[in-house]
Amino acid sequence: MRLVNDHNAVDLRTTPVHLGLGSTVKRVEGFAWDPEVLQAYSAAVAADGAEGRMVMIFDGDGPGDHWERHPAGDELVVCLSGSVTVTRDLDGMPARVLLGPGEATVNPAGVWHAVDMTGPTSILAITAGLGTDHRPRTDTPPTEHVGVLGPEAP
Repeated sequence: MRLVNDHNAVDLRTTPVHLGLGSTVKRVEGFAWDPEVLQAYSAAVAADGAEGRMVMIFDGDGPGDHWERHPAGDELVVCLSGSVTVTRDLDGMPARVLLGPGEATVNPAGVWHAVDMTGPTSILAITAGLGTDHRPRTDTPPTEHVGVLGPEAP
């Protein structure tokens, strides 16, 4: 994984970009949903602190397989096509937001959430770059801190 400064076209479905301090934009080459790559990304963008953001498009169909939270900052989720339900754990009670094309919602910093897509769906996520926590999806929302990725997460 490496951050690259260039002005070529990028497919946000396979290569996210990082928005950093000073309005910088860098491609995240070699990105993968692998713990080692995620830790390398977190270390590479640590100087941006809580202000850094990862931008990526996700395509899917069906329920999400994990809960996540972003302790370093809010996350913006935009539905580009299809239909997506974002479920948040608010003090042990699920709160759901249904999004259609062009609609968006904000997952507040530190709030556990899961994403379920109905039919073929594309979403754009703008996420805090430091320390995202993940937990496998079960029928109950997460209640404890597990699965920290990145050195800056609590």
